[in-house]
Amino acid sequence: MKTQEREELLLTLKVRFEKNQHRHKEIAWADVRSRLEGNSDALRSLREMEATGGEPDVIAQDGDTGRYIFCDCSVESPSGRRSTCYDREGLESRKENRPESSAVEMAAAMGIDLLTEEQYRELQQLGHFDTKTSSWVKTPSEVRALGGALFCDRRYGKVFVYHNGAQSYYASRGFRGLLAV
Repeated sequence: MKTQEREELLLTLKVRFEKNQHRHKEIAWADVRSRLEGNSDALRSLREMEATGGEPDVIAQDGDTGRYIFCDCSVESPSGRRSTCYDREGLESRKENRPESSAVEMAAAMGIDLLTEEQYRELQQLGHFDTKTSSWVKTPSEVRALGGALFCDRRYGKVFVYHNGAQSYYASRGFRGLLAV
């Protein structure tokens, strides 16, 4: 990443960080920036999160490792990550109208993790997300083995978890990612 691109990304992240202090009380931007400096993999992942509409921001600090947890905080599921099946197996099982990619593959390529249902619920404590869209979440292997996959959204003031076939995709369903730095 070029120096100018890196500085523009860091400025975008800093502005968002300062605007949303309620997401990361008692964490200083200088400490976050210090952790990001020289971490080209993390910066690449954050750039991809930003470029696909995720609006990544710090939502926590891991008490055991000290790592800062970035999460997609866009109000709706990131627009550049919608219309995907859950995983490669789901995508391959489609006979026609296959989407370009899957949530699991895109997340891996970006160097981020899909949120678990628990992490998704924790994110919803910081704001109201996915009131018009939905987001795939990491699906337990026993559900996936039966052909299903899980997704979440917020409706009627509540957070819901649902199931669908892993091969399904909708223009309003994407996925949110998590990155520990």
